[in-house]
Amino acid sequence: MGKPIRMVFAAAALTPLALLAACGSSGSPSSSSSSSSSPSAASSAGSNGTTVSETGSTLLLPLVSAWQVTYGTLNPKVLITTSGTGSGTGIADAAAGTVNIGGSDAYLSPADVSQFPGLLNIPLTVAALVVNYNVPGIKKPLNLNGTVLASIYSGKIKTWNDPAIGKLNPGVTLPSTKIVTLHRADSSGSTFLFTSYLNAQDPGGWSSSNVGTTVSWPSVPGATAETGSGAMVKGCGAIKGCIAYIGISYLAKTTAAKLGTASLANKAGKFTQPTSKTINTALAGFSGSTPPNGSQSLINTSVPKGYPVINYEYAVVKKMQSSAAVAAALKAFLKWTINTGSSSTFLAPVGFEPLPSNVKTIAENQIASISG
Repeated sequence: MGKPIRMVFAAAALTPLALLAACGSSGSPSSSSSSSSSPSAASSAGSNGTTVSETGSTLLLPLVSAWQVTYGTLNPKVLITTSGTGSGTGIADAAAGTVNIGGSDAYLSPADVSQFPGLLNIPLTVAALVVNYNVPGIKKPLNLNGTVLASIYSGKIKTWNDPAIGKLNPGVTLPSTKIVTLHRADSSGSTFLFTSYLNAQDPGGWSSSNVGTTVSWPSVPGATAETGSGAMVKGCGAIKGCIAYIGISYLAKTTAAKLGTASLANKAGKFTQPTSKTINTALAGFSGSTPPNGSQSLINTSVPKGYPVINYEYAVVKKMQSSAAVAAALKAFLKWTINTGSSSTFLAPVGFEPLPSNVKTIAENQIASISG
């Protein structure tokens, strides 16, 4: 089903993005409180309050940050802290008990579940990964597929006017600009999604052994690595000829940086843009078979009008929390995220979609199993 996720175990400092006082405050975003990544700090926010701590996916971070502000205002005795560290670190922190939630674009594989039997990965919402490029003068979105992308990231395709790219884009005048590949330096769920797509489209061109949150990138002259989704946007915006993979929650930023958004080929051979319609069309082909543990690849849909690189965004949590109070606060927050937190008010600004009803039930069942 899934491939093992390469996890880097590293402690990450927690920084509340909306600084909410945990006790005796109005919950105003302008309030202030400090936090740390120690288990004790993840247990309480004061004598009458509780902290729920999260690290992980930078793709998920804009949404968690919005949740953080609203939930803290509604529940001033609960402090939500969050830090964009990359999915791999988020998973590792949750497994180590350093934080309550590891935000991840990548699901736990059977090997991960076997290694950490007390971990749950709870679907929260549906996202997508985008391939962006900095090629001035190209007006229409370029068509790209996994085979061409694998060749680009392997260094076999070196310029934007390569015949393989031209074949996918008839009638488009492509420049001879050198391609500069950008990839994540940190352990990233976006890397997991991107390499999963390359392997699904072209197993011979991109091996399954090189799919994960951290991979061995081929040695390509000029290749650049950035930490976090925001740095990917800035890095690609500054490099003419750049190509990068960036979460859809950064679409407004990639547009502002004048980056192009590729139309990607799905399993049916059709090229689609990442829109609400194409994401939900692809999702409909997968969601009915989502297993009880929520671990499922949503890559490379065979539905002609579906976008091929979508995913569930996960809260990776320990089934057994440090106390009953922490478990109760965590469960209440997670229930809120898949109900009130999944309204268009929260999801539309980041391009995410709500869980299908059957997957929401799976998430609810997992949340109910948390105890302390």
